[in-house]
Amino acid sequence: MSPALSEDVTDDDLTTWALAASRGDADAVDRFIREVHSDVRRYVGRLADDAQTAEDLTQETFLRALTSLHRYEGRAPARLWLLSIARRAVIDSIRSKTSRPRVFDLADWQDVAERTQPTDLPGFDEGVLLRTLIGALPDDRREAFVLTQLLDLSYEEAARAARCPVGTVRSRVFRARAALARSVRHPEGMPTAA
Repeated sequence: MSPALSEDVTDDDLTTWALAASRGDADAVDRFIREVHSDVRRYVGRLADDAQTAEDLTQETFLRALTSLHRYEGRAPARLWLLSIARRAVIDSIRSKTSRPRVFDLADWQDVAERTQPTDLPGFDEGVLLRTLIGALPDDRREAFVLTQLLDLSYEEAARAARCPVGTVRSRVFRARAALARSVRHPEGMPTAA
């Protein structure tokens, strides 16, 4: 069970609600969305460039899921089905961004971001460092790390969500952990926060 789920909610419950929602049960739709929202938000948040993009991708994921919910048949657990939709939304976003030039004033953006961040919260610096280190991982390793270590999916579930063999997920997580450990042991090679 994912730590983001309520104590008494299992993946089977989520799948049951998704199936009921696919048959038009509005209460099941509401319960399903409430229970998986934080998982989707954390997942896309780790893969997206910034908080606004993560929020947009979370909304895009649920929009896509709700428009295709009538076709959901329960062949995969509902949470994995939803995370695979989120993955496609992230990939589509990346493709869209890379296909057009980005125009912005980096100095202004950094200044605004730095002035609006609350820096006096406990653990803030560690959170920034962790996000920076995870963000510096190659996309495939970052995805495997986020799915298994932050969303607490099993390697089998992560492999289904990432559409790759279980061994590949294990290898990516191993390499991500090794890279993170190297960065912490050798801070001079750490990426700088943007």
